[in-house]
Amino acid sequence: MTLAGVTTAAATLSSVTSAGGDDYEEITARGQVIRIGRGETYENKLFDLTNGNSVLLLVEGGNSVIRNVGFRGLHRGDGFMISISAASGDVLIENVYLGDGSTKEGESFVHGPGAVFYHRNASCDVTFRYCNVQGWPNNGFYCSNTASGGSVRFEHCYGKNNGVSTYRVAGGRDAIVDCVAYNDDTDYGPGWGGYVEDAGRPVWVWPGNTVRIDDSNVASGSYPYAMVLRGNATARMTGGAIRGTVQGGGLNRSNVSSDPDLSVPEGVPTSPEEAAAGSKGTTADTDAPTDAEDDDGPLEHLILFDGDPAGVTRYEFEVSGSVEKSTDEGASIDDEDVIDGEFVHGVVADWKDAFRFSGDLEQLTVDGPATVFVDGEVVDPTDYGVDRPHVLEVTSRDGPASFEVTVDGEIELESDENPADETTAVSGTTVQRSITDGSETFRFSGALTDVTVIDGEAEISLDGEPIDPDDYGDHELLPHALVIDGTDADGPSTYSFETSGAVVTSTYDDASVDDAVIEDGVVRGVVDDERTAYWFDGEIESFRLFGRASVDVQYNAREQ
Repeated sequence: MTLAGVTTAAATLSSVTSAGGDDYEEITARGQVIRIGRGETYENKLFDLTNGNSVLLLVEGGNSVIRNVGFRGLHRGDGFMISISAASGDVLIENVYLGDGSTKEGESFVHGPGAVFYHRNASCDVTFRYCNVQGWPNNGFYCSNTASGGSVRFEHCYGKNNGVSTYRVAGGRDAIVDCVAYNDDTDYGPGWGGYVEDAGRPVWVWPGNTVRIDDSNVASGSYPYAMVLRGNATARMTGGAIRGTVQGGGLNRSNVSSDPDLSVPEGVPTSPEEAAAGSKGTTADTDAPTDAEDDDGPLEHLILFDGDPAGVTRYEFEVSGSVEKSTDEGASIDDEDVIDGEFVHGVVADWKDAFRFSGDLEQLTVDGPATVFVDGEVVDPTDYGVDRPHVLEVTSRDGPASFEVTVDGEIELESDENPADETTAVSGTTVQRSITDGSETFRFSGALTDVTVIDGEAEISLDGEPIDPDDYGDHELLPHALVIDGTDADGPSTYSFETSGAVVTSTYDDASVDDAVIEDGVVRGVVDDERTAYWFDGEIESFRLFGRASVDVQYNAREQ
């Protein structure tokens, strides 16, 4: 690629004009490279490509932003328009129009020029939001280099008639959310000459970890496949629709139809001028605070839970201000982690979870081997609040009562008293107790998983609110058993699987109870030199194992 000049995002560019009163700069393309460094924001630009020249936006630093940028006219260069090489941090690219397409004239790339490229040396976390990319011969979003580090996340993006692929992804934290990708049956990109055989895969997943595809719409058109899963690549598609053949067997579907909505998602710019003016799609103005910042100031603090492959860690914390999930320091965004006002709880194993917050860290409880960092410094959870923040109170009604309580953290009787006519059995996570009258209080961490009144009647409250013990009962007897045996493996093994029915932990085949995470039929855990097992019904829809543990499935195990 021959480039005539190099400048930085902060430099004053030539050919700046007023654009009908809209607040953006119009820039004539002349082969310039515009370097965007760490912490910089580059926004409200309209590039005119009609003279045949090109331009490159080169993202070299993390915590940077490209926002409100439009490219007008058919591109006739030989390279990508946006290239990302930042080694760390977050990058946001939003409200960008690359919908006028490109020609096949440049042959320095095998398939001609492309729109966006995630460089193999990059290891940052990029979010693409409200982007319109159409008619590019060499991929719309060429982002499969995340298999070796970093991540990409697409939100409310639109791609059409791109060669090779529209969304090319690979990393385990990559996600495509509320997006559209398809090929139609006419012209595949302005200037292509109608080369239908060059039409690409709407979604192309390269080998790596499982890629998420949520509420998105995909269609193949004349290209043979709507989605291609290369080698052992896998994807989990939830919601949305797909029309066309899927190549490769690693796609797991949930509530996916065959009638996609291929219209442009709301908020995506449909012209370069619209993008440059920022009239649609942007989620925040550079100088304006977010809603959270309006209420409590900027989210200036970062708490990071660095998981350990040796086991699952459950955590919960509370702040005095606002809190939101973050991809800082390579953390993942997990739907299973819950933010309820100022209170957060979640789980982490061989990955990282991070949150940005304002105010003070009021309470922190951690059960497991993860290391916790606050603003880059390792902290001791016992320095924040109490170890067991939840309160469970049991009150006998009309005479003696016996009960059993189980949590997925740690539980203890708040009182030190232990009358002789009352028995208590505590095994870390379980309390068995009899009371003659009055009430007793327990403090615990984690979640309340089981409450059983064995004899008599009792009233039970959790954190001051009455609860129904029937809502925390035992699971039904499930027929099938899955055993993951790490006794002969060399080191720990990480696993995840999904069932079409219910799943619970089990002591089948002398297994120990694993510290696994179970959410909506999806299980994640770690097994070292022990055996762990699960009861389940339905089918195992997906299974991934990293390590040398052995796996055995016994259908109708209770009948054997």
